[in-house]
Amino acid sequence: MKWLKGISLFLIANLLISATIYFIIQVVLPLFGVNVWESGDAGLMIYAAVAGFTGAFLSLAASKQMARMMLDCYQITQPKNQAERVIYGAVQEIAQRLHITMPEVWVYESPDPNAFATGPSKNNSMVAVSTGLLGNLKEKEVQAVLAHEMGHVYNGDMFTTTILAGLMNTFVYFIAMWVRRFFSERDQAGMGLLVSMVLQIVLGMLAMIPISWFSRRREYAADAFSAKVYGKDAMIAALRGIDQWVNKAQFEHSTQDALATMKISGKSSGFLHMFATHPPIEDRVAALQRL
Repeated sequence: MKWLKGISLFLIANLLISATIYFIIQVVLPLFGVNVWESGDAGLMIYAAVAGFTGAFLSLAASKQMARMMLDCYQITQPKNQAERVIYGAVQEIAQRLHITMPEVWVYESPDPNAFATGPSKNNSMVAVSTGLLGNLKEKEVQAVLAHEMGHVYNGDMFTTTILAGLMNTFVYFIAMWVRRFFSERDQAGMGLLVSMVLQIVLGMLAMIPISWFSRRREYAADAFSAKVYGKDAMIAALRGIDQWVNKAQFEHSTQDALATMKISGKSSGFLHMFATHPPIEDRVAALQRL
């Protein structure tokens, strides 16, 4: 299955990232006289920064490849039907207007009306839409969603999110390693390893709160960008169409999507709202109406 292959490759990629970080710490830094384990808190901070930012930037560099591996998708290079012409034409037009390299355009199989943009830079990116988005929205609404994703590309949201993730990773690694060293110095290495592992998991989850908050802020900016390109009414109609589909799907199946907080719908409540990458649709519509 495509998703199983994607997860396997994702795990392999993370192992390679870890091996790269280990090589930098054990081989590269000592060449410059830096031994993180003998340099006190400053050494731990260097290790944490290298580990945090290296992992984040390597993930960003491989983001397009990982997205394609995880999805059942195909690339549009020569549009063959009206839907493909709408998608490709909208992305091409906006890219030309912004004077940036044309992103790769992909369509992936999913009933959810969704779309995303990823890539290491605005001149090396991809935009993907789901078959559910094409099947449930009108042409102008699909174009508005594509403009929204192009707003992410042009604003460099993927890069700035990576910087924030690297910073959060740095603090997580530093605190976990400091605690581990604290226990090791008291001949409790086993306890230190266990506590540091638990801390890394807990702090890693808490680090998602500011990252998710930033993600929600950038959604409003991308909505505003779409409104400038095609008008706010098209984006409002697209959001309402997506919300209608989500509500209908939840009613028919009497369940809530566990991944909804990471999708356009932004469906979440209570504590989970802090981890939502998208704001509630009603808040986004209200923000667009105020423009």
